[in-house]
Amino acid sequence: MTLMITREQLHKQIDALPDDVVAQIADFTLFVVARRQLMPLYAEWNNSQWQVFTLEQLFREDDDVDYTLEDAQEV
Repeated sequence: MTLMITREQLHKQIDALPDDVVAQIADFTLFVVARRQLMPLYAEWNNSQWQVFTLEQLFREDDDVDYTLEDAQEV
């Protein structure tokens, strides 16, 4: 099995997991990166990659909180 196939399968499996499990995987990934003293991949991102990431975070559908116009006016 090639590394690319392994990555693709892992990505599909992570996409199907509940959010709390994904958070645990993210924590473990940070632990491994810190232990091996690896630079995070995002250190080399360019502006367009950051823009895509920001938009993805903004439009995530896992936000269970509904905001109203009144909420915005309070701020």
